[in-house]
Amino acid sequence: MQFPEALKYTKDHEWIKIEGDVATVGITEFAQRELGDIVFVDIDTVGKALQTNDVFGTVEAVKTVSDLFLPLSGTVTEFNSSLDTAPEAVNQDPYGAGWMVKMTIANQAEVADLLDAAGYKALIGE
Repeated sequence: MQFPEALKYTKDHEWIKIEGDVATVGITEFAQRELGDIVFVDIDTVGKALQTNDVFGTVEAVKTVSDLFLPLSGTVTEFNSSLDTAPEAVNQDPYGAGWMVKMTIANQAEVADLLDAAGYKALIGE
């Protein structure tokens, strides 16, 4: 399993790539494996300001639907619209083509609350 060192992680299995005040968010390889085959990603929060841990969408797998939690306070600015027609990208490339949203970060201090790769590995028992 991959745990890219340049990313931050949450206890809810989202990953975050931070570039200045913009963050790209997706679910981890561990999360997509646990969910199984992803068949639909529903994000309807573009343009909305949300708080840390607010639900920003859902991901639907063959047997379950799971909420997606925003890792940092901010505004969702973009949805990866390619997931509308190819949700399987989340399974095939969770840290690349399977990204879900981009957001502007409202409070950089919250970044300190995120896990690094080692912390996330410990969380899931790797």
